[in-house]
Amino acid sequence: MTDFLLLAFIFLVAGVFAVPIAARLGLGSVLGYLIAGILISPVLAVLQVDLVSIQHFGEFGVVMMLFLVGLELEPKNLWEMRARLLGLGGGQVALTVMAVMAVAMAVGLVWSVALAVRLVFSLSSTAIVLQSLGEKGLMKSDAGQASFAVLLTQDIAVIPMLALIPLLALPELQGSHSVTDHAEAFTLVAGMNGWQVALVNVAAVIGVVLGGSYLTRPVFQFVASAQLHELFTATALMMVIGIALLMTLVGLSPALGTFLAGVVLANSEYRHELESDINPFKALLLGLFFMTVGAGVNFALLWDNLGQILALTLGLIAVKVLVLLVLGRIFKLAAADKWLFGLALAQAGEFGFVLISLMVSSAVLPPEIADKLLLIVALSMLLTPGLFIFYDKVIAPRFAETGERAADEITDPSHIIIAGCGRVGGLVNRMLRAAGYHTTVIDFSSKQLEMMSKFGIKAYFGDASRPDMLHSAGIAEAKLLVIAIDDRDQITEMVRHAVAAYPNLHVIARAVDRNHVYDLWAAGCRDIIRETYDSSIRMGRSAFEVLGATPEQAEAMRQVYHVADQKIMRAMADHYDPKIPNFENAAYVARARELSAQVEQKLIVKFAEILGKPAFETLLPGAERGGLEERSEPPLENVEAEKVSG
Repeated sequence: MTDFLLLAFIFLVAGVFAVPIAARLGLGSVLGYLIAGILISPVLAVLQVDLVSIQHFGEFGVVMMLFLVGLELEPKNLWEMRARLLGLGGGQVALTVMAVMAVAMAVGLVWSVALAVRLVFSLSSTAIVLQSLGEKGLMKSDAGQASFAVLLTQDIAVIPMLALIPLLALPELQGSHSVTDHAEAFTLVAGMNGWQVALVNVAAVIGVVLGGSYLTRPVFQFVASAQLHELFTATALMMVIGIALLMTLVGLSPALGTFLAGVVLANSEYRHELESDINPFKALLLGLFFMTVGAGVNFALLWDNLGQILALTLGLIAVKVLVLLVLGRIFKLAAADKWLFGLALAQAGEFGFVLISLMVSSAVLPPEIADKLLLIVALSMLLTPGLFIFYDKVIAPRFAETGERAADEITDPSHIIIAGCGRVGGLVNRMLRAAGYHTTVIDFSSKQLEMMSKFGIKAYFGDASRPDMLHSAGIAEAKLLVIAIDDRDQITEMVRHAVAAYPNLHVIARAVDRNHVYDLWAAGCRDIIRETYDSSIRMGRSAFEVLGATPEQAEAMRQVYHVADQKIMRAMADHYDPKIPNFENAAYVARARELSAQVEQKLIVKFAEILGKPAFETLLPGAERGGLEERSEPPLENVEAEKVSG
């Protein structure tokens, strides 16, 4: 018990102190975790910690990440990605395999060892790439979507790789052992023929799809009957771990299985509940995984072979960048996106550790080569955050300055700037244009802008969160800024900058959720629209009509609720603290309970007046009429209502 607590304390201390420092220096959280792992590696060596086992535990963060990514991707969107999955993803794996194998055979490796090396190096790090792209708000960009397509294809490609490895065994290595060996894991497909394994794999995938479609709702309804939130968290973890276990037992990638489950549940009413429950565990496990990568660097072997290891690592990165740039050009990615795509995926991946270990235990790789490969994989992952910094500091400014895209230069500014032109900003833009207003639209997706241009809608390519882009759009003379991008942190930063730098500018900001409303309020915005709020209260209005209210009565009830909710949001904003979860904020909870009682009473009375019936008849069955007489008139009338929808 003491050993476990000491180990947990060491990792937590390293992460808590290293990551904020790295973030403040602009290095990103991934590099912060990697540096933390390097710093604590001597301590872990003294304690004789089994880093491989901890790393496998941390790899479950990747599984959870893919599940959350799947929740954001509806099945129809996955089908629309088929060209990129086959072209970009398949092309990257095939071309990298051929290029690396050619180099490996040129330096004297036998063909089977060369093939094994190329399989390892054809993969990229899902954890580092998705985490880094997400932090920088680039997942929705063309480069981000292309990178995701390649990473998903690589997860699928792992399946035939695992099947191929035993066929590459070298007779002279039979019976050899290495510290990287692992005991053979229990599997349901052991001893089966190829066609039998394929049938089991297909059955497992179908089971995941059917289970996600038909079992999720009754299971969560059963859990909800206990009215304990921690059971929702336990159920979410049970679901992810169970799917990962099933995929592992049938020899498939657990990350691929949980991704498919996420896609199936993308339209589920429990999607947001699952996301909020899983996300904290995902973040912590990914941090642990990154620290184990940093701590696992064999510095003794590195110093003994410094020139060779560095040359091979940089050579690997160069080969993969070249392959990815060629594919980016074939698939017509913009120049800046093409470089981001190439640099983001230039490293080897965390699954390389698993493949190398399996190759050693299967007599495919000699231990001395495997140890160097492990070092190259880890070093390439360590260098990846530096490649992102290189892109930010060198590549992106170069294309911004040279005006690589003509549309980047805003030639026709207006007094209305719309940042983001997806499903939110696009609708706002159409409404304003229909009323005769001239708008300046900025979006970061070339694909989105290309689609808009076909309908004759003028928009500009660029990162609207950059102050220089807003300046070139004429924000100094603008009257209105509509922030409709979909990255929460970028929205908040844009609001903070616009409100502080242009006090006469009216800012309308899109809020992701209720807490985001409070963050934007604290940043100075006073016109905040929660992205799902209006559609939700419209659904409530439709429900009133179904239950017997006339359209006029339903609209009046909707308006009453809207006004009351605005006042609640304004009253609660003063008690919100972004550093404390709402349920742990005593002042917030107390005020919420007080306002909840007041609003419930007021709405019952107002709705009764609108429907023309006694107030007690609007209560749910079993409610007592006396409760209405005992409650005092709420003091919400004294709270100034602001334009806050949350």
